[in-house]
Amino acid sequence: MFNSIKKNKRQSMFIVFLFTLVIALIIYYICTALELGPLSILIAFIISVVTSWSSYYYSDKIILSLNNARPATKEEDLQLVNILDSLIVAAGLPNKPKLYVIDDNQPNAFATGRNPENSVICVTTGLLNKLDYYELEGVIGHELAHIKNYDIRLSAVVTVMVGLVVMISDFFSRTLFWGGLKKDNDNKSSASAILMLVGLIFVILSPIFGKLMQLAISRKREFLADATSVEFTRNPEGLISALIKISNDPDELEFASNSSAHLYIVNPFKEKKKTSNIWSTHPSLEDRVSALRSLQ
Repeated sequence: MFNSIKKNKRQSMFIVFLFTLVIALIIYYICTALELGPLSILIAFIISVVTSWSSYYYSDKIILSLNNARPATKEEDLQLVNILDSLIVAAGLPNKPKLYVIDDNQPNAFATGRNPENSVICVTTGLLNKLDYYELEGVIGHELAHIKNYDIRLSAVVTVMVGLVVMISDFFSRTLFWGGLKKDNDNKSSASAILMLVGLIFVILSPIFGKLMQLAISRKREFLADATSVEFTRNPEGLISALIKISNDPDELEFASNSSAHLYIVNPFKEKKKTSNIWSTHPSLEDRVSALRSLQ
């Protein structure tokens, strides 16, 4: 577990650095095409640093907002609060994560935040309504494991940055290819051509770039979180039953997106194939259940 934590911290810093560099280069070429001269470097530096800083420090708030989550309350979500309180001691975490709820029928959950001191566990109302106490306990234990292992930092950074890459791609595809710059003279025509080329490259590479960043989060983290959850709860059957229920539930998650799908305990998109492949961010249900049964 200690090696996993160190690896997650290193990967997080590398991805932040890589993202800052990529955004700086793109903004620089855009500014150069717009003939902003020496200001291009300064603008590129400022924008890349600000976006990277915001992605790191406000990733949890951005993710919660994108998923339309609301704070949990003792009055409405007493069982959830009690389960978290009982598992905190077993998890050995000094700070209690904040609890949030998404009003959605699909049972699912995720954890996010930049570190255990600034962490969040978010569950859907479907999870609260469709799982029993021990199943819910297994899921919360799984998310606490992600927090303790620093998986949340890497996942949150990747989610926000992939989302930003997709937004830039969408901006280019909508603006440039629908006449973002008027060709009034040779200079503007040249600038338009450069921007269109950059936009085309972004449109082509953004889904690949996003998928590669998501795959930087090894699927082994799910196996480790499952096993760690069992350490906390001493009840593998609870988590096994929960994973089966969540995977077989027919409801779709309304606010799911490709950039945040890897956060959830089970992929929120209903896949036709139940087996995992090299492009999947989650192990297959069969592999996870098999690994959990081997712990008994």
